[in-house]
Amino acid sequence: MPEGHTLHRLAGELTRTFAGRLVRVGSPQGRFADSAALLDGLVLESAEAWGKHLFVAFPGERFIHIHLGLYGKLDVHDGVEDVPDPVGQVRLRLVRASTTEAAAYADLRGATACELLTRAGRDAIVARSGPDPIRPDADPDRAWERIRRSRVTIAGLLMDQAVLAGVGNVYRAEVLFRHRVDPFRPGNTLRRAQWQAMWDDLVELMAEGVRTGRIDTVRPEHTPEAMGRAPRKDDHGGEVYVYRRHTQPCLVCGTEVRTEVLAGRNLFWCPRCQRRHRPRQ
Repeated sequence: MPEGHTLHRLAGELTRTFAGRLVRVGSPQGRFADSAALLDGLVLESAEAWGKHLFVAFPGERFIHIHLGLYGKLDVHDGVEDVPDPVGQVRLRLVRASTTEAAAYADLRGATACELLTRAGRDAIVARSGPDPIRPDADPDRAWERIRRSRVTIAGLLMDQAVLAGVGNVYRAEVLFRHRVDPFRPGNTLRRAQWQAMWDDLVELMAEGVRTGRIDTVRPEHTPEAMGRAPRKDDHGGEVYVYRRHTQPCLVCGTEVRTEVLAGRNLFWCPRCQRRHRPRQ
């Protein structure tokens, strides 16, 4: 499932390509056809992300809400000669209506959610979501209040979108490793300073992900160039410490990276760098 930085990149692409312009809105597949007809020919005002939710704003406080889920994909094409016929199950198509600019279009396929919401509907989704480290208006204390009261593992809490929005399996595993935190440690045993350090790290790492389109979490001394190792090959791109590196040696201590299913997702950690938390007696 795409992590939060991907949705923020898409929001930026949509804004640059369509904001302030008339757009044709269609649903070649048909599942969004009635809602598309209400928006067709209007000005697309803006696009923004909150965690893994994408909102595309139109006049009258109407919003297309998109959640890509596991299989969704949104492709934005700008500066093309012609807009091609739809290929596959395109639930939503946006086309720039301008006759003075090069053609541009965006196609959405396979998303878990594509729905038309009012302002109240959009705000209800935001209200259910935790703070998003990429957003400048995010308040880390909102997440901390949930974490410090919970006996759930910190690894589980970081993946709970009601606690923290936008963090997925990769950033979860990597930020815990970077701060040497036992992923099985209950949230209510974490210290406030530890949480603040992890939050600050996520703000920086995820902003870099928006900029590059990759998830890179290794420090300069652990890059392939610094260590004389081959670059990592993985479909998410980027250099990481533990994510999907189970059975391989830790880049820091050489211990074999482990994996275990936690809350339905594969967790990755180094048992030496992230020693088990022992509560004080």
